[in-house]
Amino acid sequence: MRIVILVLGFLISFYYSFAEKLYIVERERGNLAVIENDKLIGEIKNLGNLNHAVVKTDGDYSYCIARNGFFTKIDNRTDKVMKKVKPGKSGIGFTFIDSYIAIAYYEPQKVKILTKNLDTYKTINTASRNVGIKAYYPYLIFSLMDKDKVWILNVKKNFSVVKKINVGKMPFDALINKDRYIVGFFKERGVGIVDLNSFKYKKISFKSSDNSEIVLKIPHFGMWGIVDDNAIIPAVAEKKAYVVDIKTMKIKKIIRLEGLPVFISVSPNKDIAVVNYSGGKDNLISVIDLKNYSVIKTFPAGKRVMHIRFSKDGKKLYLSSYFDNRLKIFDTKSWKLLKEITVPNPSGIFIVR
Repeated sequence: MRIVILVLGFLISFYYSFAEKLYIVERERGNLAVIENDKLIGEIKNLGNLNHAVVKTDGDYSYCIARNGFFTKIDNRTDKVMKKVKPGKSGIGFTFIDSYIAIAYYEPQKVKILTKNLDTYKTINTASRNVGIKAYYPYLIFSLMDKDKVWILNVKKNFSVVKKINVGKMPFDALINKDRYIVGFFKERGVGIVDLNSFKYKKISFKSSDNSEIVLKIPHFGMWGIVDDNAIIPAVAEKKAYVVDIKTMKIKKIIRLEGLPVFISVSPNKDIAVVNYSGGKDNLISVIDLKNYSVIKTFPAGKRVMHIRFSKDGKKLYLSSYFDNRLKIFDTKSWKLLKEITVPNPSGIFIVR
């Protein structure tokens, strides 16, 4: 009996080590579809307005932020809601830091610090819509959209503000690259960069290799593809992607595309990237070879491709086709369609295990 139990335990451990589980946003229904080993196994319901919803995983639990302020803790092992709270009316983004969760809000104009059991630990009043919330331990960094500032808080000092930095006009998204907080602006070209070791700030305009300035409105940073020290940035209202050296913010190459790009997703081994489109080309995806940053394949993949994500091993591409009501799975070598799974109006794709 003991041997049987040990073998069973090993098999269960082996299964959970290699099984891949996805949560797929059902945008119109406020639910998450649960996909495991390429099969629909259930739904997590009534999570709020899931337009632009984000799911992030921390160990055995995932957290989902809804646009109308609901914040939900989910057990990845059972796919059950552990707790659902509404700390604000309009949630924008969140991050984990230490044993806490920090949430940026448009409304109320605050940043909320929750425990991982979703109890409110602290509220930071900003009198601004808040965006670009990131963690660089022991610092929590976010941007104040209406005050043209970046605030830096120290978690070791009870989330007290240790630095306020004046930046460009209307910051609206940011990313952490190594020890730098890079912020984009809605009303100004270029980006701002905060050195998180010294708190020094500088502003950089995008320039091409011949130093002629490029007029480029920065899209949301979650749409960028990051390859080592390069970023592949989808251009706004242009059929292009820019390959940018993140250290210097110089444009190294321009990739010509079939349509207006939305998301650029980089494979785990960083040999290819995939881009989807808006407008009249939203049924297409293009594959970019990252050795020379050139498009090697463009093909129709579904009616309004909303989101794209590689499997953890890079062998498959998951794709949400909004008007087909399908999650589609493609082989990343042959680009053949492997499987379609019915999911009502799917959008965001999140790997939780």
